[in-house]
Amino acid sequence: FQVPISSHSTDPSDNIEAQSLPCQREYSETVNTEALMTVYHPQNMETLNSKMLKEKMKEQSWNILFSECGRGVTMFRTKKTRDLVIRGIPETLRGELWMLFSGAVNDMAAHPGYYAKVVEQSLGTCTLATEEIERDLRRSLPEHPAFQSDTGISALRRVLTAYAYRNPKIGYCQAMNILTSVLLLYAKEEEAFWLLVAVCERMLPDYFNRRIIGALVDQAVFEELIRDHLPQLTEHMTDMTFFSSVSLSWFLTLFISVLPIESAVNVVDCFFYDGIKAILQLGLAILDYNLDKLLACKDDAEAVTALNRFFDSITNKDSPLPSSVQQGSNVSDEKSSHIRVDITDLIRESNEKYGNIRCEDIHSMRCRNRLYVIQTLEETTKQNVLRVVSQDVKLSLHELDELYIIFKKELFFSYYWCLSCPVLKHHDPSLPYLEQYQIDCQQFRVLYHLLSPWAPSANRDSLALWTFRLLDENSDCLINFKEFSSAIDIMYNGSFTEKLKLLFKLHIPPAYTEVKLKDPSKGDELSEEELLYFSQLHVSKHAGGKEAESVKNSPEKGKGKVDIQAYLSQWQDELFKKEENIKDLPRMKQSQFIQFSKTLYNLFHGDPEEELLYQAIAVVTSLLLKMEEVGRTLHSPTSSAKGFSGIVCASGGPSEGKTESPLEKDPSLLREEPQWSFAFEQILASFLNEPAVVRFFEKPIDVKAKLEHAKNSQLSSRNKM
Repeated sequence: FQVPISSHSTDPSDNIEAQSLPCQREYSETVNTEALMTVYHPQNMETLNSKMLKEKMKEQSWNILFSECGRGVTMFRTKKTRDLVIRGIPETLRGELWMLFSGAVNDMAAHPGYYAKVVEQSLGTCTLATEEIERDLRRSLPEHPAFQSDTGISALRRVLTAYAYRNPKIGYCQAMNILTSVLLLYAKEEEAFWLLVAVCERMLPDYFNRRIIGALVDQAVFEELIRDHLPQLTEHMTDMTFFSSVSLSWFLTLFISVLPIESAVNVVDCFFYDGIKAILQLGLAILDYNLDKLLACKDDAEAVTALNRFFDSITNKDSPLPSSVQQGSNVSDEKSSHIRVDITDLIRESNEKYGNIRCEDIHSMRCRNRLYVIQTLEETTKQNVLRVVSQDVKLSLHELDELYIIFKKELFFSYYWCLSCPVLKHHDPSLPYLEQYQIDCQQFRVLYHLLSPWAPSANRDSLALWTFRLLDENSDCLINFKEFSSAIDIMYNGSFTEKLKLLFKLHIPPAYTEVKLKDPSKGDELSEEELLYFSQLHVSKHAGGKEAESVKNSPEKGKGKVDIQAYLSQWQDELFKKEENIKDLPRMKQSQFIQFSKTLYNLFHGDPEEELLYQAIAVVTSLLLKMEEVGRTLHSPTSSAKGFSGIVCASGGPSEGKTESPLEKDPSLLREEPQWSFAFEQILASFLNEPAVVRFFEKPIDVKAKLEHAKNSQLSSRNKM
């Protein structure tokens, strides 16, 4: 019998070298080479009692099976094998048979020395995963003597840390400590590691991650089986989510967290033999056994109490474990007034009643329910994002909902169209809700063209680039939905001052960078390579560049020490971020103001009041230059702004029939004359005196119509590109 290694699991040979002899010696010194059970519960042949005799009879039955069907990977699985597993695997054979039935024996044989190498490489690493492991070490079977000593705790630490190092995508999740502690009781340390690999990467796929999708899928399968096999219970329960909430720990810990340890190991026996089918069958049998009590319950709390009392009444009368370790035997007589239920009988009943459930049917139900679970999780993510973002924008919840759909759809469209781009490249479910979906500059440009009221501008690619750079505060070339929606909200719902301030900030660092096109024949359109280059170009900021040092990536992705204080500080800064004061904005330099004027001309082009708007730019520019000239005269009588009166024409405005400006005749004037600059307050005060400009920026725009148009044209725009 062989279980092939899943193609989805991480291939250790990709990143771990072959084990050397020195490392083998170090391995023997640091890693336990025997199961903890042999150390803490050695079988004393001189004091054989009835339980030990039954245990020896079980061993003899397995030895007979081995002689008939073979032992190890060559063993056949027969009905007799299943019957022996249901009765409970003997203590001395448990580790060997778990390895065999799970396929972990093949993994370990294929990668000799791998575990010792991973232990060595992971030794001393400090990540978020290792911190969580340290926190949970002494919560793993704390009542068992093996985990009240450094021997068991150290072994558990090594296995969990090694696995987190091997598979950083999973890292460490709660419930892994409980499962691993049981594995260490019956298997050698290296075997326990490979058993954990088999469980996490093959037998329970997607269980041990931040969103526990696999467990949620199997809970949905469980609910479907309840509807099919226990319809009267379904009719009684008003909300089926009760079964999901109460059974989550059953699936995540294979009943170890709810059953006494001496009974739970029998369930683990069946799990390694039959997979998730054994857990589903046992869950149905438990509900069936308590059917009358559950039907009599008036609320969920009463039902949970009934189930907990049932779990307390479960025993394993044949368990050879000492009474000091057994949990079921420690229950007081007052608590145990219920009829005792033997775990072997319960497992046998689950097989007799629900053994006709086929693995193929479970696989089919998993596939069917997976989409529903993911959709539910995505809907939860969306609602959380919208709730956070809605506090900072004027867009309605419905408008935000539509905007989020367009944002996310563009993300998926771009992956579909770009074959070289890995699926969900920027999606990390372990990140906070706001950071799970992020777009790059190319994706932002597409959305800017679709949604921005300033998109008709001739230099729209440059505006999209500068807007992206402004929003990308930490310079990781990605922005999230909150950042994206904040810009869109200002464009549609911002006041005149807010819109003008946004345009002002787009034309100063860090947003602004001079765009020099390789192919001027294409006008202002940027190629994908140019867009990528300019979006990554770092420009020194007017204030310290602390934002660039922040990291959005998941803490688990790094192998070094995670600075938790930096994360808390960043979160606190976000909470107490002060509203930006216009007096804090840096002054706009000469070249930036020229580009600012060009942008205004492009925005005003085609407007019904185009001529009035152009005149307003000329008037404001002239006024600003005069103000600058007066200021220079007061500070330095020898300098003036002379020669810049023709700046408007030179910057791209309507110059038909006008004489050539001094800048066009002699560009060296820019170098000869002292550089001038304007504060935002000066620009704002000047434009407030121009009614045409105020009307342009304050005229209402139909956001709903724009969103609807963007949804309809999103696919066609992608086709054109």
